[in-house]
Amino acid sequence: MPSVRSFEVGDVDAVADLFQRLLRKSAQPAGDDLKTYLRALFLDFTDRDPDIRSRVHMRDDGSVSGFLGVLPVRMEFEGRAVRAANCGTFACDDRESDPFAGARLLRDVLSGPQDFSFTETSNDVSTDMWRSMRATVLGPYSLEWLRVLRPAAFALEAAAGRMSALRLLSPVAKAADALVRRRGKSAWISYTPLAGKADAFADVPVDDEEFAALCQSFVTQFPLHPAWDQPTLTAMLQHAKRKALHGERVQHAVKSRSGKAIGLYLYYGNPGGIGRTVQILAAPGQESVVIDCLLRNAHERGLVAMRGRTQPVLLNAMIGKKCSFLHASSTVVHSRNPDLLAAMTNGHAFLNGLAGEGWTRLIGDRFG
Repeated sequence: MPSVRSFEVGDVDAVADLFQRLLRKSAQPAGDDLKTYLRALFLDFTDRDPDIRSRVHMRDDGSVSGFLGVLPVRMEFEGRAVRAANCGTFACDDRESDPFAGARLLRDVLSGPQDFSFTETSNDVSTDMWRSMRATVLGPYSLEWLRVLRPAAFALEAAAGRMSALRLLSPVAKAADALVRRRGKSAWISYTPLAGKADAFADVPVDDEEFAALCQSFVTQFPLHPAWDQPTLTAMLQHAKRKALHGERVQHAVKSRSGKAIGLYLYYGNPGGIGRTVQILAAPGQESVVIDCLLRNAHERGLVAMRGRTQPVLLNAMIGKKCSFLHASSTVVHSRNPDLLAAMTNGHAFLNGLAGEGWTRLIGDRFG
């Protein structure tokens, strides 16, 4: 009969095939680059907590029909250690012949030794599955924010995703955006950097070591937060070096004139494209300044828009910045601990981004 067990080295080829067919929607066979990365991420990287493992679903004949990638995360809640399971890559075959395979796989993972389980990339089908197991959808963590910087170029870039030849009209879009700026049209459809508090701060590139140290410092303001050590976080940033589908990486700290850091951000994007933010962190009360610095940087680099995942602490800071919000996937949590669940539902937890799976190559990169 069908069964569920831990992901092993011998399963890499089959899981890579599932990933390629079901998640990347590609008929091309999975290459060695993808196979090597799946092993590095879900086997080598997770050795830090061998009790929390990725799982595979097996058919009667012993072949792999499903996979749920799990990354153990060491967390801290009000001073005590907490174990979390970050449940990301989720793919199941044979939905018609075995419609309960996905539920069987998820139930097995949720019954593990962790204090809570979560995902930030749950689609509608997966969300219904999580809900059936008494999980909670975190609305304030489940929205994507979007700030258009160059409206004509943004509209063209969005349309060019379906018809690449439209990019030949880029000069026309640039001229239209320049005209909008000269006429001083509403900030709802354009972006112009204005004088403000951000002028008093420096926006500077930082290396992985400094960025990791700042992350460790800023997350402690959240009662429930990752308890990263420097090697783990630095290794995560090394994973995040390349996202070829999203563009060049921009990793900056925002500092006062005295050199004290008040925030940071990490995003990807190329001139003429839509930038994707992986992380924004700020000292309490400085979120608005850091967001302003991020938008200025993206505008100066020629991006047409910026997008990213919300967190409750950022929502208030985005009021008045002409952002729009949409839902693409859900952040969902499962825990039998009422205190942990309350912290997450009340917005007192640091989730998504570097606490999720946005740092991995599986989101935004190509595999040879």
